[in-house]
Amino acid sequence: MATAELPPARSTELPLEPEMHPLVKSVHTGQPHNLVTVGDAIGNVVLDGNHPRGWWLGFLAGFAMLQVLALAVCWLFYMGVGIWGINVPVAWGFAIVNFVWWIGIGHAGTLISAVLLLLHQKWRTSINRFSEAMTIFAVMCAGLFPLLHMGRPWFAYWLYPFPNVAGVWPQFRSPLTWDVFAVTTYFTVSLVFWYLGLVPDLAALRDQAKKRWQRVVYGLLALGWRGSAIHWRRYEKVYLILGGISTPLVLSVHTVVSFDFAVSIVPLWHATIFPPFFVAGAIYSGFAMVVLIAIPVRKWYKLEDFFSDHHLDIMGKVMLATGFLVTYGYFSELWMAWYGHTLYEWGTTIERMFGPYGWSYWCLIGFNCVFPLTALWSRKMRVSPFWMSAICISVLIGMWFERYVIVITLAREYLPSAWGHYAPTLWDYATMVGSLGLFLFLFFLFLRYLPMISITEMRELLPKKQGGGGGHSIMENAP
Repeated sequence: MATAELPPARSTELPLEPEMHPLVKSVHTGQPHNLVTVGDAIGNVVLDGNHPRGWWLGFLAGFAMLQVLALAVCWLFYMGVGIWGINVPVAWGFAIVNFVWWIGIGHAGTLISAVLLLLHQKWRTSINRFSEAMTIFAVMCAGLFPLLHMGRPWFAYWLYPFPNVAGVWPQFRSPLTWDVFAVTTYFTVSLVFWYLGLVPDLAALRDQAKKRWQRVVYGLLALGWRGSAIHWRRYEKVYLILGGISTPLVLSVHTVVSFDFAVSIVPLWHATIFPPFFVAGAIYSGFAMVVLIAIPVRKWYKLEDFFSDHHLDIMGKVMLATGFLVTYGYFSELWMAWYGHTLYEWGTTIERMFGPYGWSYWCLIGFNCVFPLTALWSRKMRVSPFWMSAICISVLIGMWFERYVIVITLAREYLPSAWGHYAPTLWDYATMVGSLGLFLFLFFLFLRYLPMISITEMRELLPKKQGGGGGHSIMENAP
């Protein structure tokens, strides 16, 4: 047979799968990324220490609001919870409103990290790191409010069943006690999950750092990581196990928080719709906070290569789906109150809509349903940073009003003689603004000292010809 007639040699390399939306782009440089450029683009944000003006503005704003929180808490310890607007019919007030709101914001981190990991959704890689950090900081802000609301926060350890001679034990039939165990478990698992994912990146920063203090600190935090095969094997097993443990928390934590309301006999609280309704609302507000943070951060640090408009589009679709679930919950409450022919349920519904707090109910509907669900249908708006920021701000305001409407229902229950009026004071607003300052302060410190995007997982998303897609052995041999 002639040489020209020989069949062509078959390539031993598997063909690359076509990808409609590449998850790693090259917007700024024009050159395709490789293992080195991915590590430099993300790691240099931490190692160089040159932060844009936006970071300084956000950090200083958070620090200033944190001082407001310190002042409000000191005055609270001196005077007592009477400085708040809480009274006999509305004994919860802003404290529980903000507690449930912050817990909801922290839900997106666990969903993105654990659930999407188990579902093999690769687009999560660009946002899972700072969404996990957001979860930890949001839970810290949430835990602040029940402790302050106790009036004697130095006795908070009484909520745990520790051996004591006084015979004082938690009331395990109280959903407030369930909150303590649920939120503590949620915070612990989320913190371990977040730190474990950081270990390979901390080792990379240790090896790239030029300053001695960076090499020492990141070296200690890296726990002796060498990138060996046995390290990767154990890391992936533990990471997957923690993902499996974290997945039930997405459903259980906010379900337990909803039991604070659902197990009572207050009109419109005693409903089985609360657990799924609260979980959907938590994911709704959590994704809104992730997008609202990611849009300016990617602009400041020129990370559009890793967080693209495709990510905005997907997250907008998730918000659209959860927004409709939340809207269904509102409709279900209205329908059951009317169809059940219960005097107190329907009377409380009318009070919510047209009573002295009716303005807050219609703010809830407008901010949470009308504007976001109308705008999110359009892909042009889902990929627009301006419109997505406006939608996310609207959702966060609307979800806060949802919790406000639920809690102020206490003002008018069964007996008109027991009705009251709730009006927040300056110190209520100061504590709420201060919790936002605590969140911003911690988050901007995270941006300063830790990689906001997983270097390891972003390298795996590269095409095989650029050094990715071939496992950790290729990544560890990067020049």
